[in-house]
Amino acid sequence: MAAIKHYYFIYFTLSQVVCCVNGFMWNGDTFRRKVSLEMNPGLTPPSVVPPGVSMLHARALGHNDTLHFLFCSGGAPALLLIHTHSTESVVEVNWDRFISADPTGSVKVAPESSVQYRGALVFTRLWEYDELNSTGQSVLSPYELQEFEWDDMNKTTDYTHHAAELCGRHHSFSSNASLCLHFSAYESSGRVEAWPRLLHNANSSQLRVLLRNMTPRTNQSHFGLELQTVSEAGLQTRVDVHRSIDDEYTPSIFQVSEWVWSHDNSSSVVGFSQWKPVVYQKIQPAIEDAAPCSHSEPVDLPQAPPSRIILAYFTQSSLTHGLNVTFNVTSEPAKNSTQYLSWTMLAGIGTPPSEFFSSLVIAIMAVGLGTPLLLLLVGGVFICIHKRNQDTFSQYESIN
Repeated sequence: MAAIKHYYFIYFTLSQVVCCVNGFMWNGDTFRRKVSLEMNPGLTPPSVVPPGVSMLHARALGHNDTLHFLFCSGGAPALLLIHTHSTESVVEVNWDRFISADPTGSVKVAPESSVQYRGALVFTRLWEYDELNSTGQSVLSPYELQEFEWDDMNKTTDYTHHAAELCGRHHSFSSNASLCLHFSAYESSGRVEAWPRLLHNANSSQLRVLLRNMTPRTNQSHFGLELQTVSEAGLQTRVDVHRSIDDEYTPSIFQVSEWVWSHDNSSSVVGFSQWKPVVYQKIQPAIEDAAPCSHSEPVDLPQAPPSRIILAYFTQSSLTHGLNVTFNVTSEPAKNSTQYLSWTMLAGIGTPPSEFFSSLVIAIMAVGLGTPLLLLLVGGVFICIHKRNQDTFSQYESIN
């Protein structure tokens, strides 16, 4: 009977270990939205938009709320995020006013009272740095993204996979050079196949920055992006850096950066941008094609970014912040011989998606923790049974 109890104890303990392992492997995010895309919402013939202006509306419908993404190319390209507590909220665009010299107030979400959060991410400048030596660098004249000629996004919109690519070029670029922004919206939690394989959820979208066939102006150039955000008054912002022991999804990268927004009197995050500090220099990269990137701290800016949709929607007091993300940072000069750069980020509402341990790490943890525990339990059972047998034998008196 005692042996049976010991075996039951072993079984119970190991089952608890298995349950803990399953708990680590399940991230718990089963929330889903229904996503639909609309190009230039509300625009009807014979009205047309001028060249270089396009607006993609991704509507993500939840159980009792709606998340609106507006990805627009007028001026500096921007992604506007609006979260409402209504399933009936709609985007209204006065196109005649939107394409005029003064687009103020031409973009609205109705009913206005349903809006819970609004924020925007704007890509304003492409930086190029000439690294003079190992300790210093010179900033070359930046490329202003508001001056780019942007293609018609309608030609690249994928309504099935809820994605679109916006490509543009500066007048000084070579004929085949371009900067592209690939936008994706999601209905549920998951990862794309391409590195860095960021974990997204139904409350987030992804933007991949692609710099193609860009010839550096010097042999020691490094590129970077200036990002600006616009948010409501009363929000504070910061960049948090989180570290991990797991790099299975993004090899050799053990941290993630999160630019988050929260109310002044609360630690609860209402909006975020998230990325990993890595840039890739090939379309299908190997580990050696990855280069590090770094970011500056966010700073307050005195005026709104030069983006048409920002001027059209934010009519009341708002806050503007900016930071730089620098690619291919190294202590030694390095030439971008591949003429290709890819950097990926998420933008969404609420708390950023949290990385969980991969199956490989879970297996290593299970073996590392479970094996000593199993040996300890088996050894304990063996000692108990051996001692019980000795006690039973000692109860019999010798015949002699």
